[in-house]
Amino acid sequence: MRNIKVGCAALLLAACTVAETEMPTAQEGAVLFADNCTACHGYRGEGGTLVGGQTAPDLTRIAARNGGELPRAQVLSQIDGYGRGKVPAEVMPEFGALLQGDLVPVEVDGVLTPTPRPLAALLAYLESIQVNR
Repeated sequence: MRNIKVGCAALLLAACTVAETEMPTAQEGAVLFADNCTACHGYRGEGGTLVGGQTAPDLTRIAARNGGELPRAQVLSQIDGYGRGKVPAEVMPEFGALLQGDLVPVEVDGVLTPTPRPLAALLAYLESIQVNR
């Protein structure tokens, strides 16, 4: 069974077209965050009250709200628009169209998953700002 997983991971890595050979960094994600997320979540990602009374969540405490672990699949889905769930589109816009690009392998729930580079960069940034308060 382990050989099958390793073989699948190798195929997945080969299938990802990567413009740059290195994985995106938190700094790369910070630029995207500043351009797309600060209007609602603030420059430090701590959230706040929006026009109309809704509240943007504190993104520095995602892991703290989830038992100390950042739920990568949920975070990726929320950013790209697949995770509408409890958050309507008028509150959290879909960023899927802005997050297209070359694919990089991101580990999600134990599986290497082809992910657009900008989305992976935002995930790296969000992981870097987590606090345990």
